[in-house]
Amino acid sequence: MTDLLKTKIGRLRILAILEGISLLTLVCIAVPMKYGMENPSLVKIMGPIHGSLFLLFLFNTLSVGVEQHWKFKETTWKVLIACFIPFGTFYIDKKILSKL
Repeated sequence: MTDLLKTKIGRLRILAILEGISLLTLVCIAVPMKYGMENPSLVKIMGPIHGSLFLLFLFNTLSVGVEQHWKFKETTWKVLIACFIPFGTFYIDKKILSKL
């Protein structure tokens, strides 16, 4: 895990996993708590965390794409779209980012 922190792609992979986990936590735990138990506290915590991780992932994807000279039509757009799809960041980490 510490090897991932040494490169920009490694840090992007960590962000991808964290963004995916935050989305799952928000959708599978926080939202049901809000509407099922009328307890919005976890949504108030996880919402901004997920939003921040989402934006960090987008900006870092663009930064790494420019630095690594990714072709937008081949790699960058796939990585960017991944964060809009549930489980997308896990998929993109396994299929693209882990091989770079």
